Amino acid sequence: MNTATTPNSSRLHPNHDPRRLRPLVAILLVAILLVCFPLAATTPAQNPTANTDDSVAPGINDNFLDPNLDVAEWVERFEVESREVYNARQEVLRRLNLQPGDRVADIGAGTGFYSLLMADEVTPEGWVYAVDIAPKFVEHLANQFANRDIEHATTVLCDGRSVRLPPASIDAAFICDVYHHFEFPEATMRSLHQALKPGGRVIVIDFERIPGVSRQWTLDHVRAGKQTFLDEIRSVGFELVAERTIPEFKENYFLEFQKPNN
Repeated sequence: MNTATTPNSSRLHPNHDPRRLRPLVAILLVAILLVCFPLAATTPAQNPTANTDDSVAPGINDNFLDPNLDVAEWVERFEVESREVYNARQEVLRRLNLQPGDRVADIGAGTGFYSLLMADEVTPEGWVYAVDIAPKFVEHLANQFANRDIEHATTVLCDGRSVRLPPASIDAAFICDVYHHFEFPEATMRSLHQALKPGGRVIVIDFERIPGVSRQWTLDHVRAGKQTFLDEIRSVGFELVAERTIPEFKENYFLEFQKPNN
């Protein structure tokens, strides 16, 4: 036998045994992986930058996302004089103080009665974005504009986290009986903050929610009161500039915010 080519285990020092090196190699590999790929440690509890924007009202818009949504049924519910925001629409419009040439977004436009009124106010020099999460409402709105030959209006299908408008594209946004339907209010309002020009306004109309005073429907349907909504909107960078009085309002309030100029 040629001993020159045959390993002689008796000549190897015990520390040079390859089997003894395997645990050390494994430890080194694990250390390298943790340094280069620390993804396993990025759970919400451990990572302060993890997304914590959880739904505040899971499923609240499911009926509007229904492909079989009956728009005519919602027209009957929304466009009726017993509804405060419909009965007071002319006074609300006056308080909006839109000017010819303004670019305004009707967020949660629904059946579109405010979008149509806004189109008259801003004139063809301006623009109306009718934004909604419901495909059926968006289709209805497009037909409304076409039937009235309104060419200075655009329908926008938004989602639960974004109004899907270009940055600095609007002078004002109108959120009427809709804020309590924002499933992800922080994300939605941040997207709106981005869409507004510096100095742009946001008008929020929603329901007073006061235990012992408000209707049971409001207590069950609206997740929080005015102060909570006000705090949420301020937290993303808007400033409250006014609370307007609308004589016809008994259950609703009217808040006006502004995006700072700087």
